[in-house]
Amino acid sequence: MKTAITELFGIEHPIIQGGMHYVGFAEMAAAVSNAGGLGLITGLTQRTPELLAKEIARCRDMTDRPFGVNLTFLPTFSAPPYPEYIAAIREGGVRIVETAGRSPEQYMPALKAGGIKVIHKCTSVRHSLKAEQIGCDAVSVDGFECGGHPGEDDMPNMILLPRAAEELKIPFVASGGMADARSLVAALAMGAAGMNMGTRFIATKEAPVHENVKKALVAASELDTRLVMRALRNTERVLNNQGVEHLLEIEREKGKSLKIDDIHDQVAGVYPKVMIDGDMNAGAWSCGMVVGLIHDIPTVKELIDRIMADAERLIRGRLTGFLDADSEANLKVA
Repeated sequence: MKTAITELFGIEHPIIQGGMHYVGFAEMAAAVSNAGGLGLITGLTQRTPELLAKEIARCRDMTDRPFGVNLTFLPTFSAPPYPEYIAAIREGGVRIVETAGRSPEQYMPALKAGGIKVIHKCTSVRHSLKAEQIGCDAVSVDGFECGGHPGEDDMPNMILLPRAAEELKIPFVASGGMADARSLVAALAMGAAGMNMGTRFIATKEAPVHENVKKALVAASELDTRLVMRALRNTERVLNNQGVEHLLEIEREKGKSLKIDDIHDQVAGVYPKVMIDGDMNAGAWSCGMVVGLIHDIPTVKELIDRIMADAERLIRGRLTGFLDADSEANLKVA
């Protein structure tokens, strides 16, 4: 399948693996890229730029296909040395960067000087247009369904994607609620040139996380995520657990007086406990509503091959069948 995104990034399939803390290691990125998608190393999971440089080199040993690095600009308890991270990316020969969170505008000159194509994750049309204005090559349009930070507009993809298609000149992918061929075909129908999957890729054999995490995703339903930090205007969608329930209790007690320090223990340092140790009650970790569509733990290649084969069947069979007045089979399944 050829789209503006496959052409832009030189990949076989219009499927991008989102940046995920303590998931986007070299193993994950290489598996996705080797399967024809675009894999991403999560830059800030590596504690220093030097460690990121080593992770990039490790990924190069695992794949000869394009891969990228995610850099997230979000409020943190300590400010990362972004210029040094960008230098490591450039020196490692990486030519694709996914940015997220705050605007990457101040870092665009350094990224572009390195010949890097930038795809910025946005939760609104206005932010997508700003990304286009500052020179981003593509946008990942992130609906309210997504795991992680959905922004503060609460806009689902059924509205957000067509609006992005109406306004943007650069290509974009759909992010949030993406899990299978139905997601991809729907995204294409609404104007996207591909899709970004995060949560779905965690439930794969190659995902370098504890088995408890994968089992939790398969067991969970679409009703099992929660929104935290809304009072701080730093909303995050996470999988519910005992730590999250305690966090929400603190938020209810504090109300509008809530400060980040009040929930420090429930949000800081949680990812290693969950992803490495398998402590599923440690606290808040990002998970999308798409968890309700995860029913198995395939290899990355099996997942991507399945998505692409099913997408072709959907497009060539079911959808074109609706244009055939004599197609009774399609009428029965509609």
